[in-house]
Parts: sequence; structure tokens; C-alpha cells
Amino acid sequence: MRPFLAQWFTTALALSTAAWVLPGVTISSVPALAIGATVLGIVNAVVKPVLVILTLPLTFLTLGIFYFVVNGIAFSLAAWMVPGFTVSSLWWAMLGAGLVGFVSMFIGGFRRPHRRRHSQVDVDVIDVRPS
Repeated sequence: MRPFLAQWFTTALALSTAAWVLPGVTISSVPALAIGATVLGIVNAVVKPVLVILTLPLTFLTLGIFYFVVNGIAFSLAAWMVPGFTVSSLWWAMLGAGLVGFVSMFIGGFRRPHRRRHSQVDVDVIDVRPS
């Protein structure tokens, strides 16, 4: 539950940064921000992979450039689903998606890595080279 909340908070902070920096992305209230971050996470987890598969030939032909459009469509879809979260155009959605991704990556670099709970196994190394 903790990693989910950390990721949600990171997305919410990145989304608020995008709304603050980009004039084409607006968020009207804190509840709209919270719901927008949740919906954006769901859209990125469920809808975006389907879009990526459907647009794979076009993305291949454009050498990956069309992937930015797919990100913008997913961002715009999340904005369409949440009242109080608006995006002016596909261009602003593409910029917003890029900025949210960059800010999330930047914040994620400062988070502590998730510790694994596996038991450590000691391994002895025996040197078998002839002397």
C-alpha cells in the first residue's frame, strides 16, 4: 500500500506542476487534482498499453515519434474523465504528459528504493585456479 501511495503522491505533485507551468493544462481544485492523479494512473495502466499496441505500426514508421501522441491522447483522456481537469488541445496534452513524466522521474530519483524482504544467502567463493 505504501508504494502505491508514494506513486500516487508523486503523480499528483507532477500533475500540479504541469498545471502550474503550462497554461493549456488547468486543474480547478485539490479534489480534482487527487482524482486526476488517480484517473491518470488508471489510464496509464489500462488504456495506454492498448493504445500502444494498436498504434505500434505507426509508431514504428515514425521511429517512435508517434509515442508522444499516444501519451498526449492518454493524458487528454484522463482530463476528459475528470471534472475540473482540463486540457486545451492535443499539443498541451502532449506537453503535459511529457512534463508529468519528467517530474515523476525526477521525484522518483529522490525516493528511497523499495527494500526486498528476501533472506540473504551467503555464498563462499573457492578459488580453484592452479598456483
